[in-house]
Amino acid sequence: MLIALGIQNTMTTEFTPLLSLAGGLLIGLSALILMAANGRIAGISGIVSRILPPHSDRSGLLQAVVFVAGLLLAAPLYKILTSEAPAQMMTDSTPILIIAGLLVGFGSVIGGGCTSGHGVCGLSRLSQRSIIATCTFMITAFVTVYILRHVLGATS
Repeated sequence: MLIALGIQNTMTTEFTPLLSLAGGLLIGLSALILMAANGRIAGISGIVSRILPPHSDRSGLLQAVVFVAGLLLAAPLYKILTSEAPAQMMTDSTPILIIAGLLVGFGSVIGGGCTSGHGVCGLSRLSQRSIIATCTFMITAFVTVYILRHVLGATS
């Protein structure tokens, strides 16, 4: 069943508590700096929407372009600095990637933001809407992992 969907039958995770903590601290610090310096929420979908049409407010355009460029250049910079590519795991099935991308985009529009905006910035502000959105994201993730591992038979 998994092969028919284009999903590999091996799923591994590598949990590194110290690196995870450091990454979380850097994400929180960058969100704090963006809010303090510009009064903007560090939600990726909102930042990207300032770049794409039909967004008419171009006041934060340069900042948005630099932010997205930083996201895109992080992996190549890591490879240059460490001589090894960052570990990534995703399907090589184009249909699955397209469907997943559309669902994430659609969910961001319906949810009024993405996981970074709601989960990092909204929770820290105790936003009721963000608490509900983040709980929805997490429940969906739990159900997805359960289905992949216990119904479709992917192994970890």
